[in-house]
Amino acid sequence: MDPGGSAVEKPVEIRTHPLTGRSCRITFARSEEKEAGTARLPEPPPAASDTDSCPFCRPQVLERTPRFPPDLISEGRLIKGESILFPNLYPYGRYSAVSLFDNRHFVEIGKADPGTYTDSLENCQDYVRRVRTVDPDTDCWAITQNHLPSAGGSLVHPHLQVFGDRAASNHHRFFRNKAATHREQTGALLFSDYLRLEKKTGRRMIGNTGRWEWMAAFAPEGFFEIWGILPGVFSIPRMTPSDIEGLARGILNAQKFYRSLNRNGYNLGILSIEREASRLELRAVLMVRANYAPWVRSDLTGFEMMLGEMATFTAPEETARLARPFWSASCP
Repeated sequence: MDPGGSAVEKPVEIRTHPLTGRSCRITFARSEEKEAGTARLPEPPPAASDTDSCPFCRPQVLERTPRFPPDLISEGRLIKGESILFPNLYPYGRYSAVSLFDNRHFVEIGKADPGTYTDSLENCQDYVRRVRTVDPDTDCWAITQNHLPSAGGSLVHPHLQVFGDRAASNHHRFFRNKAATHREQTGALLFSDYLRLEKKTGRRMIGNTGRWEWMAAFAPEGFFEIWGILPGVFSIPRMTPSDIEGLARGILNAQKFYRSLNRNGYNLGILSIEREASRLELRAVLMVRANYAPWVRSDLTGFEMMLGEMATFTAPEETARLARPFWSASCP
């Protein structure tokens, strides 16, 4: 009953993803809330002008960042255009590196130069290829990005993380087994089959950038979650230059969409199983995080942390409708 005594219905939709088996709740009533800090894009964080102390800015980047041992990478660091890749001082796995993009110290979401993103992704690809040459048993790889502290970023200077390990993460383990089982039972590819179903309905499809196909996640585990699938490609080193360029454009399209929502924090993840027998196709996942601004509520509540089930308020079909214009060639 509302305060006036009238009966009110508040619909909640529970979805279980056909690939992951994980459920989420779409609480439509929450879309009526006025979330603090999203009336306009927040101002840049305080560290946005602190170039002198940033270890990733030139000229100190070549003086303050570590180098690889010569038996792994003889040059010490990988340099491609404006991108510099070097070891991560705080590694996530057996092999862990940072790949810079865009020479500017702070780049607002959706404002990066596409070419520098491409350079950074090509550096990541080269790193995976070189490590695999000397250590082929390291087969679980990921490329990630945490944009701003609200998304887990420790430095505002634009960068990606790339890391590999012999120990599989939860998602590596799950999707490796899921893709293998699907192949054995059907003779088909897991993500390609899923993409075919999504294209059949079309309700969550957003657009494509080259061979990358982009859609809203059916049962999102993050706010405004978007997936990109590269059909038939199982390995980061086997992406073609046009695939990498298409990935960069898709990432920036999603960022521009998030920017239109006045959101300034986001996460990116790309996983791969680098083995000849792997049937796990490449997939990029992007999701918005709470804005980095004073007195803004985190987008993760006790419901997500304690129950492990996402509660979001925007239907994936609405995410797709809102995002499609940002895959248009006319989008600035």
